[in-house]
Amino acid sequence: MASLAAVQAQETVPPQGGAVSASLCADAYLLALQPRAEIAALSWQVDQPVSAAPDWARHLPRAWPDAERLLVLDPGLTVFGAGEGGRAAAMLERSGYRTLELAWSEDFDGVRANLLALGEALGRVDVAQAAIADLDRRLAALQQRTAARGVVPRVVYLSASGGSAGAGTYVDAAITAAGGVNNATQGGVVGWGRSDPELALSLEADIIVTSYFTDGFASTFNRAMRHAAYRRLLDHGERVDIPSADWPCAGPRLIDAAEAIADALDAWAGRS
Repeated sequence: MASLAAVQAQETVPPQGGAVSASLCADAYLLALQPRAEIAALSWQVDQPVSAAPDWARHLPRAWPDAERLLVLDPGLTVFGAGEGGRAAAMLERSGYRTLELAWSEDFDGVRANLLALGEALGRVDVAQAAIADLDRRLAALQQRTAARGVVPRVVYLSASGGSAGAGTYVDAAITAAGGVNNATQGGVVGWGRSDPELALSLEADIIVTSYFTDGFASTFNRAMRHAAYRRLLDHGERVDIPSADWPCAGPRLIDAAEAIADALDAWAGRS
């Protein structure tokens, strides 16, 4: 990776029109770096409960990862989520429009990389660097809280579908940053675990982290709301529910989720 001085020395051309986001994850990054007046549209998901967009942003035009709809917006830059640009991005680029597809990320290093890539594309490297510096400051504060806590609580994440999250997921990254040990990871779960009642019955934890139960997407797979195998986790006395808008992807608000988990760990340690 180029040095910070080299990155800042690169000539970047700010988009001439307003920037447009075509995905929920891209919304979060664009809102973190771009001024309100220079955002032309956000994704079609901006009105969903999983969006953390402020009220003013919910009144902007909607964007889909569809070239014909995007061309109508005449965007200065179109930002796609990871793997979502596809033919729409190719068509925009052939028509002379600029696009950026965020990289897939499951950790804070990925958040930093996406912030910097978007900052370069927007001509706002200084803003991106400031956001990264703030992220690093908050992560360092979590390390200090972990050291002061003196114990490492066992944490288990449970989604509304009954799945958990193990090694290599941004949930695992948030739990680790908060100062907990992810017991699903310790139990051998790698990646995003599917609904598994037997696993749910075997997991032991000091803190249960849940999300998407009341503010996620409606689904017939929301087994954890109903299935008896998950009640021992859901009825756990030490449970923290993370707003789904904090982590629909590994985005700029992932640190908010980590801090909320750390708050729960501090409270548990204080009572233990």
